[in-house]
Amino acid sequence: MWHDLLVALALVLVLEGIVPFLNPQAMRRAMLALANMNDSKLRFAGLTVMVAGCLLLYVVR
Repeated sequence: MWHDLLVALALVLVLEGIVPFLNPQAMRRAMLALANMNDSKLRFAGLTVMVAGCLLLYVVR
């Protein structure tokens, strides 16, 4: 179980690093857009990403 969790964490880190590596300007724009987003929209975006991740995990597993 710990092995799978660490593999998942490693993949998250790799995926998170792709955009700033390939296009740092787009990353800055995205961060500014997130900083200017109100709390309710940011929470909804976070919830949407979590649900999508859970659904993808369910389909894959």
